[in-house]
Order: sequence, then C-alpha cells, then structure tokens
Amino acid sequence: MEEDEIFENEMAMDSVEANAIEDMDEDNYSDPLAGTVVGLVQDHYTKASTARENEEKRWVQAYRNYRGLYGPDVQFTSTEKSRVFVKVTKTKVLAAYGQIVDVLFGNSKFPITVDPTTLPEGVADSVFFESNDDMRKAKEEFGPEDMQLRPGETVIDLQERLAGSKSKLAPVVDILEEGNGRTATEITIHPAMISAKKMEKKIHDQLEESNANKQLRVAAFECALFGTGVMKGPFAVDKEYPKYEEGEYTPLIKTVPQTSSVSIWNFYPDPDAANMDEAEYVIERHKMSRTQIRALKRRPFFRKNAIDTAVNMGESYTKEWWEQAMEDDSNESKAERYEVLEFWGNVDTEVLEGHDVDIPSDLKDLDQVSVNIWICNGQVLRLVMNPFTPTLIPYYAVPYEVSPYSLFGIGIAENMDDTQTLMNGFMRMAVDNAALSGNMIIEVDETNLTPGQDLSVYPGKVFRRQGGAPGQAIFGTKFPNVSNENMQMFDKARVLSDESTGFPSFAHGQTGVSGVGRTASGISMLMSAANGSIRNVVKNVDDYLLGPMAKAFFNFNMQFDYDEEIKGDLDVKARGTESLMANEVRSQRLMQFLQVVQNPVLAPFAKMDYIIREIAKSMELDPDKLVNSMSDATIQAEMLKKWQEANPPEPQPEAPGQPQGGPAGAQAGDPTGAGGGTIGTGSVPTPGEPGFSANTGQGAA
Repeated sequence: MEEDEIFENEMAMDSVEANAIEDMDEDNYSDPLAGTVVGLVQDHYTKASTARENEEKRWVQAYRNYRGLYGPDVQFTSTEKSRVFVKVTKTKVLAAYGQIVDVLFGNSKFPITVDPTTLPEGVADSVFFESNDDMRKAKEEFGPEDMQLRPGETVIDLQERLAGSKSKLAPVVDILEEGNGRTATEITIHPAMISAKKMEKKIHDQLEESNANKQLRVAAFECALFGTGVMKGPFAVDKEYPKYEEGEYTPLIKTVPQTSSVSIWNFYPDPDAANMDEAEYVIERHKMSRTQIRALKRRPFFRKNAIDTAVNMGESYTKEWWEQAMEDDSNESKAERYEVLEFWGNVDTEVLEGHDVDIPSDLKDLDQVSVNIWICNGQVLRLVMNPFTPTLIPYYAVPYEVSPYSLFGIGIAENMDDTQTLMNGFMRMAVDNAALSGNMIIEVDETNLTPGQDLSVYPGKVFRRQGGAPGQAIFGTKFPNVSNENMQMFDKARVLSDESTGFPSFAHGQTGVSGVGRTASGISMLMSAANGSIRNVVKNVDDYLLGPMAKAFFNFNMQFDYDEEIKGDLDVKARGTESLMANEVRSQRLMQFLQVVQNPVLAPFAKMDYIIREIAKSMELDPDKLVNSMSDATIQAEMLKKWQEANPPEPQPEAPGQPQGGPAGAQAGDPTGAGGGTIGTGSVPTPGEPGFSANTGQGAA
C-alpha cells in the first residue's frame, strides 16, 4: 500500500470518531461530571462481578484439577499418607485443545472465506472467454503460464487463480461476454469473485499481521479448560514499520485493525445476557503498569490530563480472591499496578450531553447510544462514541459446551470434576495400601525383653531377652494387599471420564485399550466418536467467534478502507466445521472410489493423478511434494517395467505328486480328470491372436 493510501485510511478512521466526540485535553481541564460516568461504569462492573461469583468458583476448581492441586476444602485424615494427584484432566484438556487447533489451522490459515452472493447487485454475474481467435489473444495478454491448467488443477481452480487478476482483464475487456460459458473449454470468470477473493486476502492479511493465530490458540485453550474463550477486535492501533531513507530511520506509522485474546478472568459481560448478541455491555479489566498506562496517551482520543492525574494518585490494583487462590505462594492483597476498566455498551443520551460529547444528529432522538469508556482512579481516560457501523460490541465469547442459561460455557475440567475426584481417591487408597502391605507390622512383648532397649527394627538387629522369660517376644504381621481392587475402581472412574468428556483415552495416546478398541474397526469407531465431540466444539467456534469476528473485519474494511476493488455484495463465512467434515467425508469417498477403479475394466477411465492429488489434499498434505506429474509417473512406470523384466519372479516348485499332464487343475487320484482343486487362470488371448472368439471368420480354438 502506498503512503498516500495509508494516510487516507488513517484520516478515514479518525474522522468517524472525530465527528462523534470532542477531545477535551485543554490545559487545566477538569470534568465536573466525571463522577457520573465513573459511577455508571463501577455500578455495571459490581453487578457483573457479583453475578459471576459461582462461575469463578468453577474456574478455580478447573484450574486446580488441571495443575494437580488440592484445594483447602480437601481434608486429609492422619492415616492418609499419600497426596498423589492423577492429572487426567490436564491430559483431556490438552487433547481437546490440540484437536481444536488442528481443525482451525490445518491449512495454515483461518477457516474464513468470502464468497460473492448469488446475484450481486449492479455486477454482472459472470463473464467468459470464447474458444476462438479472441481467446488466443486473451491468452497472450495473460501469458501462457496464467491461462494453462496446472498439474492436478481443475477449471474451478483456474477460475479462482484468475480471480485476482482483474487488472490483466483490462486489455481484453471487449471480448468478455456476460453469461455462463457454453462449452467446457470456455473459462468463466465471476467479477464479484474478484472482489470476494481480494476481500478474503485482505482479512487474512490483517489477521496474520495482528498475530491472530496465537491469540486464537490462547482463547481455544481457555475454552477447553474453563468452558469459554474470549476474543476482541477489530480495534485500530498505530503500528510502526521500519523504514530507512538515506541511512536515516524514518519509520512508517500505519493504522491497522488488530485483534487479541481476552482472559476469561478479565471479562465481565452483561449478566442478563445468554449470548453476546443479547449483551447490553461488556467490561474488560486491565492490569497495567505505570509505563503501560502512560502509553495510552499516544493512542487517539485518550485524555492526557486525566491519565496524568490517575497515575499521580498511585497504584490501585487489588487482587481478587481467585487471583490469590491460584497463586502458589503469595499473601499479598495489592499489586503495584493500576486497575483500568474498559466499558463498551449503551449509555443514556442525557449523560453524554452533559459531558459535551458531540452526538450525531441521527442518534440524538435515541434514549441510549453505544460508547466506549475507560476509567482509572475515578478519572475518565477516554469517552467516545462507538465508531463501528453497524454498532457492535467488539467481544466474542465462544462456549466449549453451551449452557442454556448462561453466557459462559462448560469445559472439559468441569465435565470430569467428579471422576477426577474419584480417580484421585482410589489412587491414594491404592498407594497407601501398597505401602502398608509392603511392610511388616511389628508386635513386641516388652515383658520378655530387657528394659531400656531401642525397639526400632532393622536387618541384624539384636534384642536382649529377660532371663527365663517364656514365649516369643517379637511378632511380625503381614497386612493384606487390596490395591488391585482399588486400581480396578480407578480404571472404572477413568472410563467414566472418557464418557463424560467425549474423548476416549485412545485419542490421546492411552495404551492398554481393551474390548472393541483392540480391533481396527473399534479404533475407527472410537476416533469417530472423538471427532463427533470436537465437531460440536468447532461448530461453536464458527458460530460464536470466527463468523462474527470475520463479519466485523469485513464491516471494518467496508467502512474505513478506500480500496473499492475489495468492496461488493459479499458473504463472509467461517468454515471450521465444514473443513473438518469435508475432509473426513471426501477422504473416505476418494478411497472408496480408488478401490472401485482398481477393476481393470474401469481403470482406463479414471484420472489417477487427479484422484491421488485429491486424496493428499483431503489428508492435508502437499500434493506437489508427494505426487509425481504425469510425465514423471510415466518414467517411473517404465523404470518399474524394465526392472520387472530384468528380475522376473522365480517359478514356484511343483508340489510332490502333481501330474504332468491332463487338464489344468486336475489332481492325482481324480478319476474324472476334471480337477477338484483351484481352477488355473492361464493366459487370455488378445484380439487378433489365435483362439480369440471375436476374430472375423474364426471360431473358438
């Protein structure tokens, strides 16, 4: 992008906010009504914080199960020596997290697509090249390498590749005709597809530039562990790009959309909402250092004087109970940080008018308008109108398992909380019993021993008896070993954890699977069940996170980007689930088709190179690195044929007693001579050879 375009984009984004607010950073400015806004945000924060207390308890328990830590509510008796914690929860969470990431990033990019609508307004549905002289001229303009089908490429693949070559169409625009191609040799191009592919590339570039892959993995992990993952975006930030002119560092500052993950612990949504579409507001709690809060002054529309006042008032971050509960060794209740609350939601119009906020005329008649407010130490650091059109709260909460009555979902750790407790209990009992039964219990009759002796027992120990004392003085008792029974109960609890989570132990490398899991078909059934569970989770990721966030990026570009080539009547979709299901189904069908065409009669009609390449794609493998081209395959086949001719198979020795003559397959001792064994195949005559029944004027030999 040129520098002029970058400047225009920055001005476009700034102007939208500038029309909605008035920056109030004059010297010695004080906001007399700041308390009203601060009180409003604090009230919403208190309400949301109180409403999610039960959720916090569940999250703390999930964290402890993941880390293998016992909470203060677990009381051990004096006879319990073992404190072992079996981290099955951690294994299950990491298995679910790994499968989610594999599905989302199996193709090394976000499963987000932008497609043209069925009938885009004001745009020709399609154009095509005719197979005539004009077509040849078009080929010259495009270049042979552009217009030719590459190995393993279909006509549809060629269309998509040419979709980004709109500029190359200009010299041959006069030979383009509207409508669908009439023959298979005509290459159809959808103009709307050009905009769709450009918009799709734009969104993917923006996500990659904001390191969205890493951020989404963080959200996916919390989704698997706590039941809810949260993302935020897009929001505009100024990014510095290194640039040198004549040996001097002159960085290029570009305003770009960013996205980031938000920890579930810092996410305070509207408690009355069952999903983000119903949320009236969201508050994000920030823990900032002095440097971080001062850096806010470089961002647009932050009040510098208010930031300085908040900093001078000192650190204000107080640890919540759950923060102290999750820390291993800390009794501190206050950290050397600032607590900053970021509010997105609706506020009464009268409140904003009292703060001299310039409300657009089309919104003044509304009772409430959407705003963004930042507060710290009783100071309003930022107060602006929501710049997005259509209005949206830029947060996306995806549940692992949907809870019908809460915005927060249910995760792996909560689903197997009871079974984790059972496994820990039975394992502790087994360990304690093994330690008890592995040692002798010593019984001593002190009346038979000389007083004052050390009664500890060790190899070679000598005890002194009382002279003339009758009977045995020292007895050894063996405690019974029942650890096998405890381990059987442990295994049953582990099976219950498989059922409660939907992840069989086989899916995360557990050995010793019995029953149906010992067969190939059984393993396939278990893996299909695991894929079914993760399919529902990925569907939630599509519906609650990727889909809304992709549409938000689309609207962001439609609103702020000056590039008209990316704009159009387009449809943005998330295809995480589709990619998972499509790969599974497509791979199975391709393998079935490959078995069918192994029939010598059907084999000549099959495009084996295309089939093999598609099988590689369905397995998320690079066909260019694995599959030979047709020319290379021909060379390999010739080499294999010559090798087989040079190294013929050795003839198999005849079995003893095999007759030398008679019909093929005849066996010794067979009076009929018809042969009672396997029928020999022999060699089939080809057309033109003696014995071929279809030869003209020739009967069967």
